Amino acid sequence: MLDSLALLLEKTFLLAHFNFFSTAPPKPERCAKRREEGTYYFQRGDLLEVPRTLFTHFGIYLGDNKVAHLMPDILPVLTSNKSQIQKVVTNKRLLLGVIYKYASIRVDTVEDFAYGSPVLLNTMDTTLRRQPLAAEEVARRAEKLIGHIPYSLLWNNCEHFVTYCRYGTAVSLQTEQ
Repeated sequence: MLDSLALLLEKTFLLAHFNFFSTAPPKPERCAKRREEGTYYFQRGDLLEVPRTLFTHFGIYLGDNKVAHLMPDILPVLTSNKSQIQKVVTNKRLLLGVIYKYASIRVDTVEDFAYGSPVLLNTMDTTLRRQPLAAEEVARRAEKLIGHIPYSLLWNNCEHFVTYCRYGTAVSLQTEQ
């Protein structure tokens, strides 16, 4: 019964964020871009975000142009072929991963993580009013969690992952709104 209720809440939450007829301008960017001439200037342990259609996607910069991020993905359920799984996650794979509640914390290049969107340095430090952990500790936490995990849009998403890594507490401001 509880699983059914959780599934219903997740689907309602997802549908509530579809804004088919909105004429409102997009939200102003609340993070500073750190990119010049195609080169990123992030430091190991930085919390990154990229705007998506419905939500903002988050990751932890690991250095060497790599980002750890939590992605729902159905393909690891269907195959163990690592070369297929490591390809950029399409929207179809993502949506089926959300429905099936299967995800992984994976490492991708900054470009694959961004998926065509601008990469922003997150300013959650002031929003959450919490002291971030040391940058190396943030990156180590992210690296330690790489692999397959259960997914929940409301209780275990990419924002929960990065806030746990950076602040020691998993929260999602997007799902609390």
